[in-house]
Amino acid sequence: MKTKFLSISLVALLLIGCKKGGYAESAYATADSAAVVSDSVSMAATQVVEGKQFVKTAEVDMEVKDVYDATISIEKQLQSLGGFVTKSRMEAQTLSEDTYNTSDESAMLVRKFQNQNRMQVRVPTQKLGEFLDFINDKKVFLNSRIISAEDVSAGIRLAKMESERQAKTQSNISQLKAGKDKVNLDDNNMSEANLQKYSDEILADNLKFSTVDIFIKEPKTSVAKIPIVNTKNIDNEYKYNFFYDVKNAFVEGFYLIQQLFVFLISIWPIVLIGGLVFYFLRRRKVFEK
Repeated sequence: MKTKFLSISLVALLLIGCKKGGYAESAYATADSAAVVSDSVSMAATQVVEGKQFVKTAEVDMEVKDVYDATISIEKQLQSLGGFVTKSRMEAQTLSEDTYNTSDESAMLVRKFQNQNRMQVRVPTQKLGEFLDFINDKKVFLNSRIISAEDVSAGIRLAKMESERQAKTQSNISQLKAGKDKVNLDDNNMSEANLQKYSDEILADNLKFSTVDIFIKEPKTSVAKIPIVNTKNIDNEYKYNFFYDVKNAFVEGFYLIQQLFVFLISIWPIVLIGGLVFYFLRRRKVFEK
């Protein structure tokens, strides 16, 4: 009896040990799976949930070694994935600009700048994770990455019910007698149906293609040396011409004398009256003496 009890206890311990071992193995597998997820793109970019539909968008702000090369690579990858570019604005942000004169005729413009590009692209939603993995490999430093997955399942069901309602309304309108009211009701219902169809098409497009906003720039400062003309020396060369200015001064003085003479002629009545008044006053003083 005692031997039988020991046998049963041993079997129980073995079973418990097997269960514990299985649990531990499962825990490690879960930890390994979590590690894989953390090393890959965010789950929001690749998740698939039964009965749910997501409109996915992403924003990436990062620094790359060469903006031009990175832009070309992104565009080629998009083309291979069936995506497309909706906006791309590449520009050089000027940090400083100085001019150094190298001779009487020449100078050097030294401009320090950083290349950057703002892009908006559409990529097939099923390949969003693959695309984000690709551009992640181009970075030298990631400033930020935002991935959004908006659940639009309820909106899709509502749109379907609205379409059914509009179809039923159209059927009811068709049974009415012809008249002005029927025309207005038919027109309003058709307008609502068109708007609903337009919204459905936009939603279908957003479900099929994800929008990704990308901002890339170079961490280093680039320098451009541009040969230019020494404008300061040219300004000094033509700033003052002695003989030309003397001639102009003489002519302007002659014009001034002419204007003064013409002015005196124009006020001759005042001069004449003043002269007569002075004459009679002087003559009066002589008689009084």
